[in-house]
Amino acid sequence: MDAVEEIKSRLSIEDVVSQYVELKRAGRNYKGLSPFSSERTPSFMVSPEKQIWHDFSSGKGGNMFSFVMEMEGLDFKGALELLARKAGIDLEQYRTNGQRSNTKEKERLHDALDLAAHFYQVQFTKSKNAIEYVSKKRQFTKATVVEWRLGYSPNTGTALCDFLKKKGFSEKEIKGAGLGTERYRRLGDMFRGRLMIPLQDPQGRVIGFTARLLEDDPNAPKYINTPQTLLYDKSNHVYGLHLAKEAIRKTKYVVVAEGNLDVISSHQAGVRQVVATAGTALTDRHLKALGRFTGDIRLCFDADKAGLNATERAIPIASRVGVSLSVITIPTGKDPDELVKKDPQAWRDIIEKPQYALDWLIDRYKTQLDINSAPGKRQFSDIILNVVRGLQDRVEQEHYIAEIAEVIKVSKGALFTKLEAPQTTVKLKAKKTESVPLDKSMVDVIRDGTHLLAIALMQPKLRSFLEPLTPQMLGEPQAGDLLTFLHEHPDFSGEPGTANTLRPLADYVKMLSLLYEERYQDVELPDLQNDANDLRSKLIKQYVKTQKQKLIAEWATEDPARKAQLSEVDKRLNNLLKKYTGGA
Repeated sequence: MDAVEEIKSRLSIEDVVSQYVELKRAGRNYKGLSPFSSERTPSFMVSPEKQIWHDFSSGKGGNMFSFVMEMEGLDFKGALELLARKAGIDLEQYRTNGQRSNTKEKERLHDALDLAAHFYQVQFTKSKNAIEYVSKKRQFTKATVVEWRLGYSPNTGTALCDFLKKKGFSEKEIKGAGLGTERYRRLGDMFRGRLMIPLQDPQGRVIGFTARLLEDDPNAPKYINTPQTLLYDKSNHVYGLHLAKEAIRKTKYVVVAEGNLDVISSHQAGVRQVVATAGTALTDRHLKALGRFTGDIRLCFDADKAGLNATERAIPIASRVGVSLSVITIPTGKDPDELVKKDPQAWRDIIEKPQYALDWLIDRYKTQLDINSAPGKRQFSDIILNVVRGLQDRVEQEHYIAEIAEVIKVSKGALFTKLEAPQTTVKLKAKKTESVPLDKSMVDVIRDGTHLLAIALMQPKLRSFLEPLTPQMLGEPQAGDLLTFLHEHPDFSGEPGTANTLRPLADYVKMLSLLYEERYQDVELPDLQNDANDLRSKLIKQYVKTQKQKLIAEWATEDPARKAQLSEVDKRLNNLLKKYTGGA
């Protein structure tokens, strides 16, 4: 038995899901409110028999691993490790000698850091300076202090190290956790006399600390962070995600602030879809981690040179990762913490009105450079074209070429020539992303395709409704694979999952059968035909709409041959629409 099967044998899907969703028995299955949308009528189903879940409101579904991946924003490896801990399984026993990992070492470091957080919390209650700073200057409530596990590091030299040693941790482990450092040939505390802000992973486990100086000292940095360790990497960590992820899912966007205390202030004010990174250096790993929860990422950095540069660097990264990046501007020039204290409602209003990042960048440089002079035009085009070059979508590139040409009054041809000129810097290659954020239309496509496949799979007589469809119309790889199978085997009538070709889709097919049982099992055949016809029409209409949008974007081409090709494609789309939906 492998690790996955061992976990499935020890954990039931209803127990895993019930830690996130309140479930109630509904016949052989369980039902609850969708965690992915705001609904009043439960449409989220769990089948203990099939060990499958399905959310009717979003069309999502799968096994316990896919559910944890959705809820925690993890990849499969992360979900496997989390569920293994819940099941009390040591994954090391399933690895060969060449695959041995440092899991046990990591767990020791997690234990040390958690104890350190408790230690700092106790010390906080004894520090008048820390309490006054937090309650008076920052205006944090007691509940906020507890929720974010704020603490204080005493300025005594070795207090934490001595505490951890008494708890059985070695000096090597204390240094490995980033809690101690060598001073005068002996191990001393890394942090002294500072407000301690725990850094936690998406599951809430402490992986490090940010330490804020309480007393002014021109010779000491205001903030210091845990150095890079086995657990903490600033290029990977998103502060506050463990407490923000539910709000991000519900609001469908996330605000990235510059400071940890900005995040805490916003959460205290009830705006919880806010996180932060270490400074302004956004990486692809930050954006991928956030992209698992939403494709709408809104930056709220300080309006200084560092914030401008950070946005400039982040736009091509966001394009590669496949998320939409926009910018929030605070008119007063204050940081979020100041605005939240002064006017929480103004903060709520501002984050609802972001500006697309590249448009924001163009507006900023228009005011900073003399775009009427030749040097200014050159500098402006250098900066903006360097960002445009990193965009992955050709249509988006052409849009901004036209906009730049209009701003600095030059020809698009000159800008295209400059865009395609060899660069001295190395171009970053586009990478396949782990998660592609979905807009509402794509969610509808996936849901409609799932329902139609469920009907066609369980009712072979209705498979003719699949004939005009292609995998590209369904928006999901598994749906496309099943559609191809049913095109090739229209008379297949075995139990779902028994065909060799279907075995890789076993969980997906189980999900479809659950969907059919819950939604269509008692529906008469004529009504099923109507449902199948309606679903097919919706899929074709959305596909045609999407393809025509692409045609419009290319229609300005001056190439006669390409224009003829586009006309032919447009004609085929119109025929498809007319034949199966009655439209034209």
